[in-house]
Amino acid sequence: MKISTKGRYAVRVMLDLAANNTGEYIKVKEIAERQNISEKYLEQIIAVLNKAGFVRSVRGAQGGYRIAKEPEYYTVGMILRLTEGNLNPVACLDDEVNECERCDTCETLKVWTHLAKAIDDVVDGYTIADLLEEQLSREESMNYSI
Repeated sequence: MKISTKGRYAVRVMLDLAANNTGEYIKVKEIAERQNISEKYLEQIIAVLNKAGFVRSVRGAQGGYRIAKEPEYYTVGMILRLTEGNLNPVACLDDEVNECERCDTCETLKVWTHLAKAIDDVVDGYTIADLLEEQLSREESMNYSI
């Protein structure tokens, strides 16, 4: 399984909005410049985040985007599932009830189930607040070394 650029960029955008949250709305152009993402591609990603209610938007000259809730609310898993769909390593785990004709005799199903749980545990174990804390800590340590 590979996370697409859309998923990776969506996490970066949410982190950027959290890091630059002053209560004001932030223009796409500013986010695009900071994150080195094309404005056109960023607009597609923000549209998905906006539709899901992860960001708030205001149109017009003073418009832009801001994170809708506190950074602690959003897990990396929430953002990736929004942009990528489910994160299961195999299709037979996609449905709540496994309807694979081999699921009762599949020796590998346990491996795929454990892998899916491990992926979920990792991506759901990190919030945007966690990433923001790491970013601020890194920036602080870089300032001390100058």
